[in-house]
Amino acid sequence: MEYRRLGRLGRMNSVLIYGGAALSRVDPDEADRSIALALESGVNHFDTAPDYGDSELHYGRWMPEIRDRIFLSTKIEARDRDGAWRDIHASLDRLRTERIDLIQLHAVGDLEDLDRVTGSGGALEAAVEAREQGIVGAIGITGHGNGAPATHLEALRRFPFETVLTPWNYILFTEDGFRRDFEALVSEARRQDAALMTIKTIARRNWQGDRPLEGQRYATWYEPFDEQCHVDAAVSWVLSHEEITGIAMAGDVRLVPKMIAAERERMSRMDAEDVLLRAPDYSSPFIEMPI
Repeated sequence: MEYRRLGRLGRMNSVLIYGGAALSRVDPDEADRSIALALESGVNHFDTAPDYGDSELHYGRWMPEIRDRIFLSTKIEARDRDGAWRDIHASLDRLRTERIDLIQLHAVGDLEDLDRVTGSGGALEAAVEAREQGIVGAIGITGHGNGAPATHLEALRRFPFETVLTPWNYILFTEDGFRRDFEALVSEARRQDAALMTIKTIARRNWQGDRPLEGQRYATWYEPFDEQCHVDAAVSWVLSHEEITGIAMAGDVRLVPKMIAAERERMSRMDAEDVLLRAPDYSSPFIEMPI
C-alpha cells in the first residue's frame, strides 16, 4: 500500500481511503470482514458520515482496538451551527471516541450551499469551535456534482480548510470545463498545502432504465466499473496524479477488494487511458443526480 502526505497535516495516509458508505447496507459480520480486509491491506484512513446507514456504529465497534493506529474522519450534515454541533457530538458517541481527526462539511457542491455553511451561524462555526476544544483535529470540505471543484476552490479562498474531497476520474478529465475547474483547485490546494482527496474513481455512468435504482447491482447511487481490468485502469489513472493524496473506495463492500487489488497492480497513466478509452458506456455520473 502506498502512503502519501496529507497536506500540511503531515500525516502519511494510505492512498486508499475506506469509505463508510460501503457499510450502509450490511450486517455487523459483513462489515467486520470488510474492515478487517482493509486493515490487513494497509489502509489507515477510515472515512464515514452520519447518513451512511450504521457505518459509524460499525466503526465504533473497532475503535478500542484500532483508534490509535488509524486516521478517522467523518462529516457534518447540518448547515447551521447548532445542528452541526449536534452532528459532531452524535458522531463521537456512535464512533466511541473522544476525538475525530478530521471533520468535513459534507456534500457542499454549489455556492448557495457554501454560503450557508460558511456564513454567520453556519456549520463552519461549530467545526472551528470543536477544533479549538480539541475534539476535532482538522476541518475539511466535500462535495459532489459538476460544480464541486469550482465551489471547493471558492471554499479555500474563504477559509483555510486542511482537506478537500472532490470528484475526479478519467471521464471527468475529458470534459473541458470540469478539467479547468479541477486544475484551478489543484493549484490553490498546492499553494495552501491542503490535502486533495477524490471520489468517484470507478464511477462508470448513471444507472440505466426507467426505474434504475430498483435494479441496481450495487449500493452505489451510480453504476460502478466492476470488471477488474477497468477498476485497475480507473484506480491507476487517478493515482498517477501525484497531487491526489487519497481516493475514497466505492460505497459497496464487494468493490473494496477490487480497489485494493487495483492499487497493488498499478499501470502507467498511458496504459490506463488506453483501457478506459475502450471501456463501453463510460460517461459522467453527474448527468443525472439522485434527489
